[in-house]
Amino acid sequence: MLHKIKGATVHRLPPAVASSRFSASRGLFVLGIGAVLYVGSEAFIPVVFAGLLSLVLSGPVEGMFRKHVPRGLAAVLIMLALLGAIAGMLNLVTVPAQQWFASAPQTMRVVKQKIRPVAAVMDRIEEIRNSAGNLSSTHRPATPTVTAIPPQNAPVMLLGATRVAVVSLVTVVILTVFLLSGGPPMLARLTSALSADVKAAHALEIIEKLRGEVGRFYLTTALINLGLGSATALSMWALGMPSPVLWGTVAAVLNFIPYAGSATTLLLLTSVAIVSFNSLSHVLAVTGTYLALATLEGQVVQPLLVGRRLALNPVIVFLALWFGGFFWGIPGIALATPLLVTLKVIAENSRDGKPLLEFLSPS
Repeated sequence: MLHKIKGATVHRLPPAVASSRFSASRGLFVLGIGAVLYVGSEAFIPVVFAGLLSLVLSGPVEGMFRKHVPRGLAAVLIMLALLGAIAGMLNLVTVPAQQWFASAPQTMRVVKQKIRPVAAVMDRIEEIRNSAGNLSSTHRPATPTVTAIPPQNAPVMLLGATRVAVVSLVTVVILTVFLLSGGPPMLARLTSALSADVKAAHALEIIEKLRGEVGRFYLTTALINLGLGSATALSMWALGMPSPVLWGTVAAVLNFIPYAGSATTLLLLTSVAIVSFNSLSHVLAVTGTYLALATLEGQVVQPLLVGRRLALNPVIVFLALWFGGFFWGIPGIALATPLLVTLKVIAENSRDGKPLLEFLSPS
């Protein structure tokens, strides 16, 4: 299409072509962002953890600051208290966790023996499938033999993983202290400096709301999960389960991951019950007790104390967990839901956030 502007001829693309080009460029941009996040996971994960942790801990720090305690000192004290609590919890569950990890192969053998009837049926189905596969493979050319590459030395891999974990932990701690020391005003200045369309006052308003709502949400969630973990530990102790404190801690920690966390805890408790007890009724009592506790927490306690305002679309949560695990592994799964909650709070307090808010909401 040709248009003349002051004697000059301007070529304007048809709307359909322009829209397709815009969609293609947007798709390439999204792919580029995904590639950067995937390749730079070691750099991005500590930064994101520190940002979310600073939102959760900023409430106590700002409360101490209002009582004339310097933000830097308050941040250090809060971080030391958090690290002390984590160290105490790890010290409490390290020994039973090591025992269960060491006995994992034997545990799986016991589980396999106790579910042998089911395993026999599954083996028979596998034999039938293999027989059908062998019949169909008689007309196929032989598959070339591939020489397996020997795996990397286990101590070297363990040393590399430990180095990455220690560096990431130190980065999270230091960056969180810096963010808490600067407080919301520093975050507002950084936000306004990165985006010319955002004024510092508006950025500070959004950060204050984000800090308050996300911090309150996860503080309440942490208390709920602590209650679930305590109830699980007491129930497992009453039912005669070994290492009840360990399973209560596992239930509390994994419950931060929606759906997958509760399912994983249920699977672990059922497996341990199968190994520990010979009575099917005893196994069902363990499974049913935790299922009842998790249902009560998810359907009654969580909506009552947290409310529905920050509820998320289950499909979006599932996709976020999947993509988070694909890009960043276990840290990505742990960060998926907090990032969605943060996005929802930002959308609620932004002028143009209504489409994103409707996309993330359950209804």
